[in-house]
Amino acid sequence: MSIRSPFRSVRGISAAVALLAIGAAGCSDVSDAVDSAKDGAKKVARQRSVFSLEIGDCYNPNTKGEGEEILVEIVPCDEAHEGQVVGDFKLDDAKAYPGDEKVWAVADKQCPVEAGKVAPDTWALPKGVAVFYYTPTKESWATGDRAVTCTYTKEKGRFTGSMTADAKSLKPEQTTYLKGANAVYDALWANQPESDTVEDDLAGYKKQAKAVAAALDTHLAGLKGIDGTEVGKLREQLTKTAQSWKKAANAADADAFYIAYDPAFTGLDPNKTVAARKELGLATTVPADDAEVWSS
Repeated sequence: MSIRSPFRSVRGISAAVALLAIGAAGCSDVSDAVDSAKDGAKKVARQRSVFSLEIGDCYNPNTKGEGEEILVEIVPCDEAHEGQVVGDFKLDDAKAYPGDEKVWAVADKQCPVEAGKVAPDTWALPKGVAVFYYTPTKESWATGDRAVTCTYTKEKGRFTGSMTADAKSLKPEQTTYLKGANAVYDALWANQPESDTVEDDLAGYKKQAKAVAAALDTHLAGLKGIDGTEVGKLREQLTKTAQSWKKAANAADADAFYIAYDPAFTGLDPNKTVAARKELGLATTVPADDAEVWSS
């Protein structure tokens, strides 16, 4: 299966044991060699095929970088680890391999959805953790592999703890808020036109605006059932934002779209949701990527 980490053989443990057998005479050297061999043996015992990963598994890839991964080290989630499996799904069973780009495009779209079911509050994720995935390769496709495994993985360093318990511990009002809010931002980014200018793709930008407006209407309906002063203020602000998105969706030309788009986009600034999130008992630190987008 393909991922950012290439395959690495685990045969190195045999060499570690051999070195121990012919180790130097120094007691500290022998002790270090014993500890090293024990660690190596423990790591090998934890190796599992990427094809057998299950939701909730915490693991460490054996290598870094783009490429193929065959084995990973499964570890208890209370130990430091680089990733955790948070979702999986099957690709359409086409006879011919659709190609890396098409497979990745499906994973790019679906894995955030699957991850959101397990850890819906992305603001609460450990710093530096993002969605990654394992996908079939051309070779594994020929053997019947159609599985995509979605993970939350830290690009640098490791984290501790499990994220699969997040969704279970949420209160109903927290779940309602997160479901609605996530859908709004998903609609925004999933429908982002490739063209940088509205003039080159007015229809595409209007389609995006229509999708965001619809998601906001659903989000606002959910917020009506949640009590709280700050939630009420956010509902009023998002009602105005939704109106701006609807104006953008119905814009007659690019100029009209731009006029509506400015208040529409700024109305989604995540900083404007912090007070309501605090009132609901949710994480209140805006993720760095989001903060950068709305600060520009």
